Amino acid sequence: MKHLIIISALIMLSATACKKDYPVDDDGLLITPRAECYVSNFELLGADYVTVLTKSPVIDTTAQTVNVTVQFGTDLKNLFPQFTLATDCKLDPKIVGKVDFSDLANPKQYTVISGNRQIQKTYKVLITVQPR
Repeated sequence: MKHLIIISALIMLSATACKKDYPVDDDGLLITPRAECYVSNFELLGADYVTVLTKSPVIDTTAQTVNVTVQFGTDLKNLFPQFTLATDCKLDPKIVGKVDFSDLANPKQYTVISGNRQIQKTYKVLITVQPR
C-alpha cells in the first residue's frame, strides 16, 4: 500500500512538472511577444550544397521581395533555399528538401510569420539567371 501511495505521488508530481508555462504553436515552437516579421538574409544552394548566387541577394522588406541572380547553367529544379528570419519568426511553407524554381514567370512565395503569430508577410523569390 505504501508503494502505491509513493507511485501515485510521483505520477502527480511529474504531471505538474510538465505543465507548459509558455504557449506553443502547432509546430511546437514557442509563441513570443515579438511582432517583427521580415527576411534578413537568403541563400540558394545547388544540389552539391554550394551557393549558386553570383552576388548578395537584394531583400526589399517593403515590397516583400527577394531578388537573386544565379549562375548561368544552374539547375533551377534542384535548389535548396535558406532563409534567415527575424527572431522567433517561422516560414510557411516549411522547406523540407529541394525546391523547383524553374518557372521564372511564377515566382515561389513564402510567408514569414511573426513570433507572436499575429503578423504575416508573403515574400516573392525573384530569380534572374546570369547571362553567359
